[in-house]
Order: sequence, then C-alpha cells, then structure tokens
Amino acid sequence: MGLIFILCLGILSTAANVTSQNAVPTLFIIGDSTVKNSDKGLQGWGDAIGEFFDLSRIRVENRARGGRSSRTFQTEGLWDQVLQEIKPGDFVLMQFGHNDGGPINDDARARGSLPGTSSDTEEIDNKITKKHEVVHTFGWYMKKFVADAKAKGATAVVLSPVPRNIWIDGKVERAKDNYGGWAASAASSQKAFYIDLNDIIAARYEQLGPQKVGKEFFLVDHTHTTPAGARVNAESVVTGIKLLKNCPLTSFLR
Repeated sequence: MGLIFILCLGILSTAANVTSQNAVPTLFIIGDSTVKNSDKGLQGWGDAIGEFFDLSRIRVENRARGGRSSRTFQTEGLWDQVLQEIKPGDFVLMQFGHNDGGPINDDARARGSLPGTSSDTEEIDNKITKKHEVVHTFGWYMKKFVADAKAKGATAVVLSPVPRNIWIDGKVERAKDNYGGWAASAASSQKAFYIDLNDIIAARYEQLGPQKVGKEFFLVDHTHTTPAGARVNAESVVTGIKLLKNCPLTSFLR
C-alpha cells in the first residue's frame, strides 16, 4: 500500500511539472555562436537574456548552435527539434547570417547559403553529407523559419545579425546591404516582427568607443563576445523588443 502511495505521488508530481511547463509560454532562441557559445571566456547573448524576463511567467530556451547557418540549422534537423516543442502562444527569436557567407560545398563545413532573398537555388552533391541537396538563399531559409513558427501558433521575431568588431572611419561596419537587409526583407514578406539588432548594437558600440569595445567585449576575434559583450548585446535585444508595436513578448519583460 505504501509503495502504491509513493508511486502515485511520483506520477502526480511529474504531471504537475508538465502542467506547470505548459502553463507558461516558451521563448525559443535560434542562431549561431554569437547567440550561444560555450567556449572558455566567451558567451552569446542568448545565454544572457534570461535575466531581463519574468521567468515565473515565461521560459527561455536558447537552442542556438555554434557554427550553424540558416541553412545548416535546418538541414541538420536542429530546427525540426525546436518545432516539435513549439506550442501556440510561444515565441521564437531568430538570428543568423554570420556563417551563411561561407562556401556552399566544400570538405570542411559546406554551410553557406545563396545571397539574397529570391527563390534562386543551386543543386549540389554535398561533400560532407554525401547527399544531393538543393541550396536556397538566406532569405528563403529565414522565411521558412517564420512560416513554420507561425504555423505552430508561435510569434516569430527576426533579428539582423550582431555586428562584428570592425570599424571603418570611426563607425562600426553595418549589415544593411547584406544579411541585415535580407533579414529585414524576409521578415517583411512574412509579416513577422523585425529587430535591427545590428544597428542597435553598432550605435551602442560607437557610443562606447573602439578601445573599450575591443578590450572588454571581444577576446579572441572580432565576432565572438565575452560575457560583458553578451550582456550588452542582450540588453540591445531587449531594447529592440520594447520598440516593437503590438508584440505580446513585451509583456513578459521585467
């Protein structure tokens, strides 16, 4: 009798945990190593953003993966794993672009996407997966993220990629003419929310100056941030969220 009682308690406890998790929406974050980075001394903004949300009312799940592009996050099945968990009322923040400019087909990573937002494709025999593959544009992959998320009843928010620590004539290099602009176009075509994270962070960097930014926010290269840099980038994401009109995600911020 005692064993049955204990088993019943365990079942009720598990059920309560599942109910509790399903009772609040989830904020899923997808992206590359600028969003999630486990290397020593480095951090992506997705691991720093939780403190800005009321975690009693929303869960934050950072599913970004280092080294991935908008293309390989989908072809490797990482997006399908997230999709299986998305439920109506959830949110998805999506930021790619840093790795999309790489080779489309090589022996190292084969992760590049075609430039732009058109429906252009290129067929390859992938040297890594050994499979035939139809490669699409960056914009096509971003549009698919949005369409898939919306089909599951989630709110999609597209972000332009965070800027690198590259300065030209005292200004941080922007991405409006490539991946930032293409991300904006993809969001607009799908009627999704859009945050120009690239510009928000670049403006913040320019206020702080190249010496402080280079010394405190970047450790090994011009792309991957320290925890201090990740927090500034996370703050910038929050700034962007607050600027969105009629976006329900704003109600979950602290």
